[in-house]
Amino acid sequence: MRIAMLLSGGVDSATALKLLIDAGHTAVTAYYLKVWLEDELHSLGDCPWQEDLRYARAVCEQLDVPLTVMPLQDAYWQEIVGYTLRELKSGRTPSPDVFCNQRIKFKTFLEQLPDSSDYVASGHYARVIADAGRCQLLQGVDPTKDQSYFLSHLSQEQLKLCLFPLGSYAKPEVRALAQRFGLASAERPDSQGLCFLGKIRYREFIKFHLGERPGPIIDQKTGRTLGEHCGYWFHTIGQRKGLALPQGPWFVVTKDMAKNVIYVRHATDLMGSRCFTTTQLNWISQPPPDGAVQVKIRHGPKLYGAHIKQLDGDCWHVQLEKADRGVAPGQIAVFYDRMVCLGGGTIDTIDSEDAP
Repeated sequence: MRIAMLLSGGVDSATALKLLIDAGHTAVTAYYLKVWLEDELHSLGDCPWQEDLRYARAVCEQLDVPLTVMPLQDAYWQEIVGYTLRELKSGRTPSPDVFCNQRIKFKTFLEQLPDSSDYVASGHYARVIADAGRCQLLQGVDPTKDQSYFLSHLSQEQLKLCLFPLGSYAKPEVRALAQRFGLASAERPDSQGLCFLGKIRYREFIKFHLGERPGPIIDQKTGRTLGEHCGYWFHTIGQRKGLALPQGPWFVVTKDMAKNVIYVRHATDLMGSRCFTTTQLNWISQPPPDGAVQVKIRHGPKLYGAHIKQLDGDCWHVQLEKADRGVAPGQIAVFYDRMVCLGGGTIDTIDSEDAP
C-alpha cells in the first residue's frame, strides 16, 4: 500500500510512522505541512515549524523514509485562520482544529499530492473500522487523549483513506515505545497550542489581527461594572481565567458585540445551560432512533448524556442531562453512541430560558 504519513515533528506522529514500518509497510512517504506565512512569524514571534521540521527530518533519516515539505499557507489562511478570526469578531467560539482536519489535513493535502496514495496516516488517537461497507469512527482507547472530537467532521470518503496507528494505545505507552525505538522526538513535550499556533500566544495572535478595543465587564446579575476588558474577541463563553476581577471566581456568560460589553456571573450564581441547537451537522454514522446519545461540548474525556431531536432541516435540538456552564455558539458538539463517534455540528443558539 502507498501511504502518505502526516509527520508533525512530535512524538505521536513519529511513533505512528515507526509502527507502520514495523507492520511491513514499505511504500511510505512522510509529509510535513507548512502552514505559516513568514511575515506573520516575523510580527508574532517564534513559531516552532523550523524546529518541528528538524525533528521530522531526523526521524525520517532514522527510519529511512523520504520526507516532503508541503506548503499549504494560502489554503490554511483562507480555511482556518480566516475562519477563526471571523468567528472571534462575530463573538462566537471557533473550533479551528476540527476544520483543520476536515479541510486541510484530509482534503487540501490529498488534493495537492503529486502522486495518489492508498491511505493517509497520522498520529491521531482514534480508530476507524469498516462496517457493512461504511466506516465507523471510534474513540481512542485512551479517554484523556482520544481525538475523535477533532475528527468528527470527516466524511465517509475521507475516513476510508485514514490510518490511525495510535488508536489502540494509551499516551504513556506511546511515549515508552518512542523511547524504546530511540526516536529523535521521543523526549519532546506535547504541543499545547491550537493547530495553527504552536508556541505563539493565542492572545498575541488575536491582538495582531483584531487589535484592542477596551470595554466594560459587567456583573449580569447586578448590572455593576466590575472591570475593563481589551476587546470582546479575547473572551469566550465559560471563560474564567484572564478576567482579573476581585472576589472571584467569575465566568463569562454572554457578550454584547455592538456595545463591546462582557457580562459575567460569579460562580455561586452560575447554573449553566442544558439546551441548545446545532447546525451544519456532519453525520458519520446515523444517530439512534430514540435520540439517546452522549455528547462532548469540547475536547477531553467528559461526556454528557443527552437527547437529540431534529427540528427543521439541518437544525437539531440538544438537551443535556446536566448543565454545562461553557456552552457557547460556535463550539462543536460531538455525539457518541458508546465508543462510536456519530459526528457533530456547530452550536448555534442556546435556549433563552435555559441560559445563565
